[in-house]
Amino acid sequence: MDDPEAVFHRLVAGLDYPMFIVTAEAEGTRAGCLVGFATQCSIRPVRFVVYLSEKNHTCGVARRAGFLGVHVLGPDDRALAELFGHETGDRVDKFARCRWRPGAEGVPILDGCRGWFLGRITGRVEGGDHQGFVLEPIDAALAGDPGGLGFQSLKGIEPGHEA
Repeated sequence: MDDPEAVFHRLVAGLDYPMFIVTAEAEGTRAGCLVGFATQCSIRPVRFVVYLSEKNHTCGVARRAGFLGVHVLGPDDRALAELFGHETGDRVDKFARCRWRPGAEGVPILDGCRGWFLGRITGRVEGGDHQGFVLEPIDAALAGDPGGLGFQSLKGIEPGHEA
C-alpha cells in the first residue's frame, strides 16, 4: 500500500494553481515573496488567505504589518517571479531591482502586474510550517486578463530559503 503522504505529494505536484507575489511593509522594512498557497476563503464578507513560509523573511515582516499586497502574475512576469521566488530579502533588496510604488500604509505595489489588491490583515491561521494571513481587500486594480502565471511554469525556480 502506498504511503498516503507520498501519494499526496505526487498528486499536488501535478496541479497548476496560480502563483502570486505578496508584499509587506512594517516599521520601515519592505519585503516580498513568491507565494503558491493562497485562495479566496469567503464570499461575504470577501476574504482571501495567503500562507507564508515561516522561514521566509517576508513572514517576519508580515507578522508586524497591518496590510499585505497580493499581486497576480501573467506569463510575461517570469523575471519578477524569479526575483521574488529565488532571491531572499535576508540578503537582497528586491525592490531595488524592480519597479514599484508605495500603496496605502506603505505596502509596496509592484508595477506592471496583471492585477493586485491591498488587504487588511483580519486574522492569522497556523498552517504547519506556514503562517496564514486572512485579508480583507481595501484597494485593488486590474490591468487586463486576470489569468495568472501558474505553478507548473515556475517549477524550476530555486527558493531563496530551503523548503
